[in-house]
Amino acid sequence: MTHTPLGPDTHRRPYYWEELAAEWSGPRRTPQGAGVPAPAWHLRALREGLGAEPGTVAGMRYLHRVELTDAARGSDRLPRSYQAEHAALTLFGLHQQGAPQLVHQPGLGLGTVCRVLRAHQNAQTSAPPPPRGERSADGPVARRLTAAATAVDLDELVHHVRALIPLLRQAGIGLDYTRLHRDLCDWLTPRHGRVLRAWGLQFTDPADDNGQSTAGTEKVQPGFWDGFDPADADAGAVLAALRSGLGEEAGTVPVVWGFYRTTMGSDLRVRGALTRDLIAEHAALSLFGLHQQGRQQSVHTPGVSPGTACRLLLARDHGISQAAVEERLGVLLTSVDMGELAHHLRSLMPLLRKAEIGLDYDLLRRALRNWDDPQRSDVQPKLRSSWDRDFHRKDPSA
Repeated sequence: MTHTPLGPDTHRRPYYWEELAAEWSGPRRTPQGAGVPAPAWHLRALREGLGAEPGTVAGMRYLHRVELTDAARGSDRLPRSYQAEHAALTLFGLHQQGAPQLVHQPGLGLGTVCRVLRAHQNAQTSAPPPPRGERSADGPVARRLTAAATAVDLDELVHHVRALIPLLRQAGIGLDYTRLHRDLCDWLTPRHGRVLRAWGLQFTDPADDNGQSTAGTEKVQPGFWDGFDPADADAGAVLAALRSGLGEEAGTVPVVWGFYRTTMGSDLRVRGALTRDLIAEHAALSLFGLHQQGRQQSVHTPGVSPGTACRLLLARDHGISQAAVEERLGVLLTSVDMGELAHHLRSLMPLLRKAEIGLDYDLLRRALRNWDDPQRSDVQPKLRSSWDRDFHRKDPSA
């Protein structure tokens, strides 16, 4: 028997849903001895696989396109790519049931179809579209997507995606099943973050009332902190959501998705691109959530750099010595990259919060974004010099 490499992208034969797409407009073939059109016969077999173990449904075996090696067939556990294809096939069978058009739609990732579904439901109920920056947990579609994004294993993920399928079918919305198969293969692997980031960026893509994505822009949007009101009833929950992003990779924490303002083209969103802008904004948001915790006034203070904040910390005499402040500023200024800079800023936040000292988070986001950018090698020394001058400035009111 020929040994075929395993994995979502190593096979060359099109998946079943891709084959069906190529034949969808052609004449339907009927299996010998059966009076049911081939697609209906196949789809019934796929639906029989819902909730069943991969490889146990006889009618599905000929619809798999991920081939198994001899070793895989004799193993106690089938390869992830085969399990993922089983899940994608069953979901496709459920989705395609009774649909007048093919539901496999290349380019429509799970985050995109949830965004379109949300727009469809808003239109059906005459509800206004949610403002950009709405908390990602708000709304029934968002909650379903968040539930999928926080699944602890592949079975739970498939369960939550399955709950979305009837809603998509009712709204006439398709899904890219080849991409879904790849996402299922990547779940809880080193590529897990890319899957989450893609879903979040697709779902929060600025769009019109019909759910159509708008073009990206190079203009930097104001950060979430610019409009934050500590007096809002849900301010505490918002800050807790932001703090949950501390130490996590940008785009991988679903409760933070709705707070991003980074602009990028839809092609980057579809791929789940990890850009410097997104990394910097994620770090700034999580630091803001830590800094703002328990404060009645916004800690976003335009014009206050980390150097100025350290000088004010000494001037307000909150029991920390000059040597300790200088040491903290020193390690901050000698950070070698964005990650180290964010780490040292994090250790400074409890002191600034206690002393009621703010920071310019627009400046902080720019500093994090450019700190170790090889295309902007002049920025880091300029920031170091500027923040050091701010710390040693004699006029305490300046």
